[in-house]
Amino acid sequence: MAPRFIWSCILVSLLHLAASVTANGSRWALLQSSIGVSAMHMQLLHNDHVIIFDRTDFGLSNISLPAGNCRDDPRDQALQHDCSAHSVDYDVVSNSFRPLTILTDTWCSSATVAPDGRIIQTGGFNDGERAVRIFDPCCDGSNCDWVENPSALASRRWYATNQILPDGRAIIIGGRRQFNYEFYPKFSDEGIFKLPFLSQTHDPEENNLYPFVHLNVDGNLFVFANNRAILLDYRAGKVMRSYPVMPEGDPRNYPSSGSSVLLPLSPAADEAEVLVCGGAPKGSYISASKNRVFVTASSTCGRIKITDESPEWQMETMPVSRVMGDMVLLPTGAEVLIINGAGAGTAGWELGSNPVLTPVIYQPDGPPGYRFTLQKPSTIPRLYHSTAIMLRDGRVLVGGSNPHVGYNFSSVQYPTELSLEAFSPDYLDQKASDRRPQIDTEGSTIELAYGCEFALSFTASELRNESVTVTMLAPAFATHSFSMNQRLLILASKAAMSGGESRYCVTVTAPPSGMVAPPGYYMVFVVNEGVPSDGAWVRLR
Repeated sequence: MAPRFIWSCILVSLLHLAASVTANGSRWALLQSSIGVSAMHMQLLHNDHVIIFDRTDFGLSNISLPAGNCRDDPRDQALQHDCSAHSVDYDVVSNSFRPLTILTDTWCSSATVAPDGRIIQTGGFNDGERAVRIFDPCCDGSNCDWVENPSALASRRWYATNQILPDGRAIIIGGRRQFNYEFYPKFSDEGIFKLPFLSQTHDPEENNLYPFVHLNVDGNLFVFANNRAILLDYRAGKVMRSYPVMPEGDPRNYPSSGSSVLLPLSPAADEAEVLVCGGAPKGSYISASKNRVFVTASSTCGRIKITDESPEWQMETMPVSRVMGDMVLLPTGAEVLIINGAGAGTAGWELGSNPVLTPVIYQPDGPPGYRFTLQKPSTIPRLYHSTAIMLRDGRVLVGGSNPHVGYNFSSVQYPTELSLEAFSPDYLDQKASDRRPQIDTEGSTIELAYGCEFALSFTASELRNESVTVTMLAPAFATHSFSMNQRLLILASKAAMSGGESRYCVTVTAPPSGMVAPPGYYMVFVVNEGVPSDGAWVRLR
């Protein structure tokens, strides 16, 4: 084993050297050394606040509840009387945070953002397994907090996946020993709906938790679990088609924990393609948990056009093996960031090793064999329970990592991580500042109707091509290597018209329907030669 360990260290060092050469202007910044909780779950809201939370039954966190408040829960496994907070409200603009109060256990839960901007947060463990928690962002961001209903769900939801639907409701799919789905809010006579596909993809290591769910452009759901997928008509409870098993046959869902995104949709929105990257070979979880042998993670990605008549997986190889990674759609509309994770093992307590510090950017439309670019590495391992989300200013917020049952900061190889970092892709480099547009919104949210044209005014010091791109990105809920509801659209737009003195106006067409873009808040970006503006918040309805 010793030679293998030495070789892996050399390989990691070489990758870091390569990243420092090829990353160009990408960079990292430490935002907070500690926010008091480990960022197991993150969601950006339309007031530029990020709601972050962990589980409630670890024991004490490192931040107290406000005003001397405490939480009393006789069912809590660690601490029945707890005066510490397990959720925080992070203000992106001021780089500050405040504690929030969560009562029921959010461990390994799921969420969507409703069309009105509220977080609809569902499930968890123990007293939280049927809970629905709602966070309604307030204007000043100073006194809003969680409101909870501990028995709102029809079934227990632990490791489930949520997806916002064209009608604005959320569908909640799966969870441990839950081979079914339900909706929130419900129609009066709704309960749970069986989904045999989830039992069919359950294996001795599970490997079907947190299924990858993407809304197809026809209004049906692409559901991927373990190593294969279906297209589900959730209204009729009917499987419309079964997709081929992903080549190699290895699992990609929790605890093997690869990641997945729906690739950017074109203005025509007539095709949809899904990308799945990373994971762990069969048997990796048992190998790590029973024998403490950490199998090298998967190094492959597969992409499939889910709208094709005869779809096939197209496989590619990443520069580095990765399990427990996160995938973030960048606002350029042409790049996917792959970040965080480990080079061996699986998700689970103490079951990962060889942190992958080097992010990778994948360009879906690049030439085959040259689509991956190594970025500048971080210095902070982000393993189990780490997260990453896109911010409106183009940075990627990165947090979390806690491979331990409780918070542990010493005498362990990978301590609990309470910090927040920002990763800045090279489009934020100072050398690109002249090409960086600035949208003029006067700070207000733009209201959009489906299929209607709207105008975006912006400035740019250097605009050599008036055919700018306009993208629209849904803020995602990130947990356990999957960002729920992540969706990027390239909008139909006309050539930008000059207004003199570096001022321009571009006419853009909103998405045609809720099947292409469910109602709610999005960030809109003007992209000039690969450099995006800060996003502007829009509300689509």
